[in-house]
Amino acid sequence: MKFIASSSLLLKNIQVLGGILNTNNTLPILDYFLFNISESVLKITASDLETTLSAEIKIESEDNGSIAVPAKLLIDTLKTFPEQPLTFNILDNNTIEISSNHGKYALAYAKGEEFPKTLPITDPNNSSISSKVLYEAINTTIFASGNDDLRPVMSGVFFQFSSENSTFVATDAHKLVRYVRTDYKSDKLVEFIMPKKPLNILKGILATNEFDVKIEFNDSNAKFTFSNLSLTCRLIDGKYPNYEAVIPKENPNVLTIDRSLFLNSTKRVSIFSNKTTHQVRLKITGNELIISAEDLDYSNKAEERLICNYNGDDMQIGFNSRFLTEMLSNLNSNEVKLELSLPNRAGILTPTNSGSEAEEITMLVMPVMLNN
Repeated sequence: MKFIASSSLLLKNIQVLGGILNTNNTLPILDYFLFNISESVLKITASDLETTLSAEIKIESEDNGSIAVPAKLLIDTLKTFPEQPLTFNILDNNTIEISSNHGKYALAYAKGEEFPKTLPITDPNNSSISSKVLYEAINTTIFASGNDDLRPVMSGVFFQFSSENSTFVATDAHKLVRYVRTDYKSDKLVEFIMPKKPLNILKGILATNEFDVKIEFNDSNAKFTFSNLSLTCRLIDGKYPNYEAVIPKENPNVLTIDRSLFLNSTKRVSIFSNKTTHQVRLKITGNELIISAEDLDYSNKAEERLICNYNGDDMQIGFNSRFLTEMLSNLNSNEVKLELSLPNRAGILTPTNSGSEAEEITMLVMPVMLNN
């Protein structure tokens, strides 16, 4: 079996697939890429059993067949080549011979049959979404998902497509982010929970490209197909918590402030906060916001005053500064709105101007008890 491929095209695709590989795999075959040749198309697949990513590229070949190639060795080799055609010769003694303009390189391969099969998605629901919108949805929500093994449903992002909109939600019980698009809808209500690893891989691929993404899914698996790639992953099993119930509806106290001022001030003041609680205090009176923090163990404290627009009663509320800075960092608007009801109720953070008319972002952050 023999084929010729462009070195840079091959490298570009296997570097994307390399994101799937784990450093310590239970099965040695998972350290390999599956190469499948059929009708002058090379399909390359990487898997960690939970997630499978495939790429298809055009090659010159008159053969059909499959082999498993050591992934790291191949990536490291191809990184060193300038753009040129490479000839891959699969020999009977279990080695592949790669011929370049400069020389020949031989590496051992494994049988293609040893590589785990990608499960077909039976009886799937279908949906389609723009890569730009999917990227924004993942990028805006994923940081808020949890890492608690006891509550696996919270360790991913909840996807919901309905006849009214598409909604994406992530929460770890301390913070919650809901991203809604009114320009993408589905004929029937469909819901599933995506794990974090495949979402991070998708985010990396979608960041620089624009195309339509076809989504197919059933109760256990989802498949995303776009450009020359397809990603299949196992979904998180379970029912997502009723997030609507925790979003407070009546928030009479509304603070509007420049986002970067608020973010930088919180970052600076939080350096002086307690290293366990990371607590910062917001004191709002009239059109002045005072952000303060102190660490009684070390007699460290800091305070900054900012001008803001505020409608509501004077109030003091405490937040974990790490959650607040994470949320402010993940918003793009110049100004943000912080809606509050009581010092022991969650605060709602929203951008004042969104990137699109069809986009709605709601971030919720739980307060921490102030020790007066």
